[in-house]
Amino acid sequence: MNTRLTSPRALAIALASAGVIGAVGGGAYTSARAVGAPTTNAVATAPAAMVTLPDFSTITSRDGPAVVNISVTGTMKASDDEAAAEIQGIDPDDPMFQFFRRFQGQMNPRGQQQQQREVPVRAQGSGFIVDPSGVIITNAHVVKDAKEVTVKLTDRREYRAKVLGADAKTDIAVLKIDAKNLPVLALGNTKDLKVGEWVLAIGSPFGFENTVTAGVVSAKGRSLPDDSYVPFIQTDVAVNPGNSGGPLLNTRGEVVGINSQIYSRSGGYQGVSFAIPIDVAIQVKDQIVATGKATHGRLGVAVQEVNQAFADSFKLDKPEGALVSNIEKGGPGDKAGLKAGDVIRKVDGQPIVSSGDLPAVIGQQAPGKKVTLEVWRQGERQELQAKLGDASDKPAKVAKADADVGQGKLGLALRPLQPQEKREAAVDNGLLIEDAAGPSAQAGVQAGDVLLAINGTPAQSVEQVREVVAKASNKSVALLIQRGEDKIFVPVRIG
Repeated sequence: MNTRLTSPRALAIALASAGVIGAVGGGAYTSARAVGAPTTNAVATAPAAMVTLPDFSTITSRDGPAVVNISVTGTMKASDDEAAAEIQGIDPDDPMFQFFRRFQGQMNPRGQQQQQREVPVRAQGSGFIVDPSGVIITNAHVVKDAKEVTVKLTDRREYRAKVLGADAKTDIAVLKIDAKNLPVLALGNTKDLKVGEWVLAIGSPFGFENTVTAGVVSAKGRSLPDDSYVPFIQTDVAVNPGNSGGPLLNTRGEVVGINSQIYSRSGGYQGVSFAIPIDVAIQVKDQIVATGKATHGRLGVAVQEVNQAFADSFKLDKPEGALVSNIEKGGPGDKAGLKAGDVIRKVDGQPIVSSGDLPAVIGQQAPGKKVTLEVWRQGERQELQAKLGDASDKPAKVAKADADVGQGKLGLALRPLQPQEKREAAVDNGLLIEDAAGPSAQAGVQAGDVLLAINGTPAQSVEQVREVVAKASNKSVALLIQRGEDKIFVPVRIG
């Protein structure tokens, strides 16, 4: 279970309306005016809607046998102190692990290089059966570095499992055990899942097999920093280490997701859990069963979030889309005609609201597929055709700009790049930033950065930059900055 990105809910119904009698019975809420109460001219309020709770016991008894416990043994390479801590059974997230490492450091001469050694790895997780012949879905991180995988059923039978394949980009793995006529789970549709809907998790937290927890869907389409290929389902279902790979079920007993991660500062559940949509998992599973691996499309661009400052700078009606900050030369995006400063708003008609939506949408497409991109360029909508590459060749990057912006003038000292500086920076045009002060410095611009463009216009002279700043009507400008090999847009408030 990945952490740091490592009670069943109680339903209370309060009746506060004067003169109204409330009753909770048979899972339904009913109300009636007290007999003999005086009538008034006030408009009667509509009765509260019926509230019913799903029968979790029925789902558990019917679907629980298709959920399995997974035990993994293997080896991994680690330095001497890490290996010793691993042998001692200390979790790397435990404060004692850091103490142990410091103690080990005192035992080694300063400057002595740590030796790499093989250490045993033991892990536990969950999974569920999707085919009566023994095909099981779980998380890729559950079986990572595995040399032996054991699957235990609810009737206590155990099988040695074969890993048919694992896809780290979506954290999906497929196992196969030699068995027949096994119980299977019905598969649902994530698109039909609603925020606020009740969901149920079955798994083996901390090794406690077939543990059931319940909650609601908190959000859909969440993008996490390390998993940009997956539009996660966020829930408040209690999920802990050992739940990884187990199913997330709706009230009909259909699998809608695979419990994968929790957000935690302690290493345990703190109210925020994430599940991989079943649609993504099945697509990957089918590829692995057919070919032993999964493939993903690649556009070959670095993108970042569109905040309000960028929306103002690029004259967008609202801060949505994926802002292209860098393009791989000769890549699919470059061949399609994408330019730095373009804002990708749709892919094949599917809206791109946040920058994380783009890698998730593109990653679910097959390499070689042609897609239509709707982009916003220089205040106008355009459509481009792109033929996707293969993500296994070179993974796409997602750049981020979370620096705060300030107020006032631009605050940049600029000069043209010398020919040698252009060659070193591998750019044709640009201005060297000799000093950054005021709002530019507050936005994260530094001396030594190269200004490539402002509001999408290539920066060719200091006078041109002054003109763009003077004409900026939205009191905000977007600077395309190159620092080393990285390019990123930075929003700067100028008034």
